[in-house]
Amino acid sequence: MILEVEHLAASYAGVPALHDVSFGVAEGTVVSIIGANGAGKTTAMRTISGQVRPDRGVIRYRGRRIDGRPAHRIAELGIAHVPEGRRLFGRLTVRQNLLVGAYAKRARAGERDAIERVFRMFPRLRERAEQRAGTLSGGEQQMLAIGRGLMLGPAVLMLDEPSLGIAPKLVDEIFATIRTIAGEGMTILLVEQNVREALELADRAYVLQTGTTIVEGTGRELLGSDLVRRAYLGM
Repeated sequence: MILEVEHLAASYAGVPALHDVSFGVAEGTVVSIIGANGAGKTTAMRTISGQVRPDRGVIRYRGRRIDGRPAHRIAELGIAHVPEGRRLFGRLTVRQNLLVGAYAKRARAGERDAIERVFRMFPRLRERAEQRAGTLSGGEQQMLAIGRGLMLGPAVLMLDEPSLGIAPKLVDEIFATIRTIAGEGMTILLVEQNVREALELADRAYVLQTGTTIVEGTGRELLGSDLVRRAYLGM
């Protein structure tokens, strides 16, 4: 496993958000985490990337413990976190936002090739390279956020709700690009409200409920699960 999470617990200002979350991510696979709002999906992502300090539990990357390390150190190891809400620099151009993503020493040497790769994946971003990020549509901003994550040259790309607040036409385009990235061998950890899309993409998937992992299986297995079909697919 390139990434392992074992019995993770975390809280905000003393209020528990994660109680007992465990999952593994094999290299070169897509792993999806699903669950209702408030289940702890985003907190799990933020704890892995060092934005939230765990109360207990273990996070391993390539066999080495990283729980409790600062966020910039975790990014430098090769874990890129594309957060919910995108969090771009609205006054900077598309190109400038992408270059911010290559801040780590491991990424700076290859930033020209990386930015060209992003522009090939997202032609709209090439067209808007000198446009301020704050003037882009929601879907274009999400493309930029994913592109900025790729600029790090990560081994693991964590995507938190990439379809949130985006027009359906652009959602299809974004998921098509995620499939392309996965097809190139990128390891992806995906949190996504669109459960069907998340499970169709996933090699393996986990269901969180009130901060605890309750079900796991392949994406296909969970698509056929009565619990998932009733709770998340409206069937």
